[in-house]
Amino acid sequence: MAIEINVKWVTKPFAELTAAELYAILRLRSEVFVVEQNCVFLDMDNNDQKAFHTMGWIGDELVATTRLFNTSQSYAGYQSIGRVVGSPRHRGLGIGKDLMNYSIQECERLFGKGPIKIGAQLYLNKFYSELGFERSGDMYYEDAIEHIPMIKPSPVPNI
Repeated sequence: MAIEINVKWVTKPFAELTAAELYAILRLRSEVFVVEQNCVFLDMDNNDQKAFHTMGWIGDELVATTRLFNTSQSYAGYQSIGRVVGSPRHRGLGIGKDLMNYSIQECERLFGKGPIKIGAQLYLNKFYSELGFERSGDMYYEDAIEHIPMIKPSPVPNI
């Protein structure tokens, strides 16, 4: 029997985030990237201010978030989705896939149809491939974690 998960999705530019929303975003990113992945790095990289932030809420708990960047803000010639993170307490429920699908739709709504580039952790290659992303370069290390560049091509217009 499938469990019904009701996630409320919201996207806001940095300037419109409340203090509580920003705290929840930074706390979840720290919980996963710093504590769970045991990676000491400076998460607050001065890019949050130019990004749109997606948030997935179950009640008053933030369960997933990403940052969205317009063309050339993160990668020259590409829109970008970054800091993709889901709550460890809610894994295995499909929220990560919903988060990425929502983020892709939001990029199109905010910035128009265009290719999207990400720096994916290598072990998530299959996950992102299933969402239409294609590997676009060699493996590299970012903060001592293996990553690969991946691109989701622009959607083909209906003719």
